[in-house]
Amino acid sequence: MGSPGLSNSAIATRVGLSEPISTGGPTELDVIKTRELEKFLEDAGLYESQEESIRREEVLGRLDQIVKKWVKNISRARGFNEQLVQEANAKIFTFGSYRLGVHGPGADIDTLCVGPKHASRNEDFFGELHRMLAEMPEVQELHPVPDAHVPVMRFKFSGVSIDLLYANVALWVIPEDLDVSQESILQNVDEQTVRSLNGCRVTDQILRLVPNIKTFRITLRCMRLWAKRRGIYSNVTGFLGGINWALLVARICQLYPNALPSMLVSRFFRVYNLWRWPNPVMLCPIQEGSLGLPFWDPRRNYKDRLHLMPIITPAYPCMNSSYNVSTSTLRVMMEEFRRGKEICEVIEASKSNWDSLFEPFAFFEAYKNYLQMDIASETEEDSRNWKGWVESRIRLLTLKIERDTSGVLQCHPHPGEFSENSKPFHYSYFMGLRKKQGTNPRENLQFDIRLTVEDFKRDVYAYSFWKRTMWIHISHVKKKDIPNFVFPGGVRPLHSTKSTTETRSVPKSRESNSPQAVTSRKKRKQDEMNRGVSLTDSSSAAVSGSDAGLVDETTAKRQFEADVVDTLSNVRRPENLSGHDPEVAGIVKSTSPARPSSAACGSSLGITTMEKLVIEQSLQPNISLQGTLDLPDGLGGVQLKSEGQNNDKDQEIKPSEYFTTEQALGAATEAEGSSSYSTIQQSLDVEELEPLELTASTTMASSSTHVPAQKPLIRFSFTSLAKATSNSAS
Repeated sequence: MGSPGLSNSAIATRVGLSEPISTGGPTELDVIKTRELEKFLEDAGLYESQEESIRREEVLGRLDQIVKKWVKNISRARGFNEQLVQEANAKIFTFGSYRLGVHGPGADIDTLCVGPKHASRNEDFFGELHRMLAEMPEVQELHPVPDAHVPVMRFKFSGVSIDLLYANVALWVIPEDLDVSQESILQNVDEQTVRSLNGCRVTDQILRLVPNIKTFRITLRCMRLWAKRRGIYSNVTGFLGGINWALLVARICQLYPNALPSMLVSRFFRVYNLWRWPNPVMLCPIQEGSLGLPFWDPRRNYKDRLHLMPIITPAYPCMNSSYNVSTSTLRVMMEEFRRGKEICEVIEASKSNWDSLFEPFAFFEAYKNYLQMDIASETEEDSRNWKGWVESRIRLLTLKIERDTSGVLQCHPHPGEFSENSKPFHYSYFMGLRKKQGTNPRENLQFDIRLTVEDFKRDVYAYSFWKRTMWIHISHVKKKDIPNFVFPGGVRPLHSTKSTTETRSVPKSRESNSPQAVTSRKKRKQDEMNRGVSLTDSSSAAVSGSDAGLVDETTAKRQFEADVVDTLSNVRRPENLSGHDPEVAGIVKSTSPARPSSAACGSSLGITTMEKLVIEQSLQPNISLQGTLDLPDGLGGVQLKSEGQNNDKDQEIKPSEYFTTEQALGAATEAEGSSSYSTIQQSLDVEELEPLELTASTTMASSSTHVPAQKPLIRFSFTSLAKATSNSAS
């Protein structure tokens, strides 16, 4: 198995686009909190046993032998002489959670088979290799998906789930020491091979770019568990998948290279609660490369400007791994980041424990209105295909509802499905609905989205392998009418009136002011502030004796200011971002950052404080299509005043003249009918799907030939609002 060109530990002291926020080492409190966190992860069952780990290694070794035998067989069948047959080779690589070292018990292994140019994908990989695997008794549930955006063969080998991709590169012989991280591996290959290779290339690049692999892995395990518990771990429904969370965590590790996992978790929420989306998260400068492959570049690619939460992959061709995120799902994630930040502040003060951070999100208590989507088919194979297709379209329904209600009605799709034991091959999906925050509370809005739903159903029924036994039904349900089978054990909990805000509230803290905790926090604050810039005359003042037992708001504010100052002051100027033409160094600036409202920030140390610390960045109104792409981080999209500047007045940050989120939403309709924004999309893990085109809403007359006549009435009247919209009717 291949792990090309990668050491077991980090080799660089400084990685990323900017200097670290803090290089300070851990305090005694950090050590204690990290031990508690690791114990929590172990108790949560995130680590596999030694026996299971050994079995995985054995399965991968056996699979490597199989593909080597397979490539020799097809070489012999093509009439190659015996010497060439013996030299013929194929090699297995791993990527995804297994390669990152964060997989759990029972998790599948993302694998890639790299074969020579004469071993074709359709005839040889999905033909001969599929036949060989089907004849092996240790292989079960073999399921090829040759027509997927990233062609994959799924199966279980001795009980271990395998997702096997294939890349036939432009080599006659595959060397055992093949390094897939080299750009030359992408020469003269098809798009499917580029997508398949980039899974491995991105994973290995992430491990190269983090300063400490061990702390990165522990932190990533923590954030993956948190995202799953809070219902925002799902790339396919418009949230973030495994590779997205890995990139976000890796960036925090770069900003705090010597921190332990407990501090990295806290800083994760602090940083991304303030991140000014759609400024992208990047681990390194974007490489333009020499092969002419399309990469993420909002200057040239109009659709790249519409991405709301860009998280850019570090391997060429660099792409946005989170293009599925919508306005609604971004709003949900930002609320979760705020909640996480507030809880971590309580945990750091030793007033709560890690259980409160990982409390599952009460999805069916959070909203008053839901969409219920029921799907069914008649056979196991049809159910697997139909279910996978519908799941890949759910995020399209979110986009259509946002479009047809002008963004006022926002959606929260549940990332998983539900089923009743009495109804085989029948699955239900749910989507929470609520009005956009900031709309007039006195206005009684009604949303009739029947046409929107029918439009979505036509898209679903356009499935190439649709059968008359496959159907979908969508209905509006109130919270009190949610079916019992969605609840654990089929038992509805006691009546709850929790609102969405309450389900994301910070648990009541336990009062604790141990001298050890206070000393450790003061020590960390002092370390971080020593690297900062004094913003005011009192910003470096020590905590008074009367406040020695508390870390009050002023102290927290100073610590926060030190973090922000360090980040901003170490962001390089655009002209210094790169000294080489192939490097695209920078990040797009945005007028309309997708940040929480002042009410959602939950802290006086929010965006306002940050804006008072910085001055506007001079921006060119016209974006040139030549040269490099200038991108400071989401926290560093603005520059600090230099020492020679006038400090009498704090200067406000003015909007960028590039593009806004509102413009992006409005342009979604204008872009209807156009081609995909990129001919090459990365396969970062097998759940990645091709980008969806949001076409204009069509009339009911433009029907599909085989859509069953199902027209549920879906009209929403939010009674919490006061006034009917009768003016529009008149």
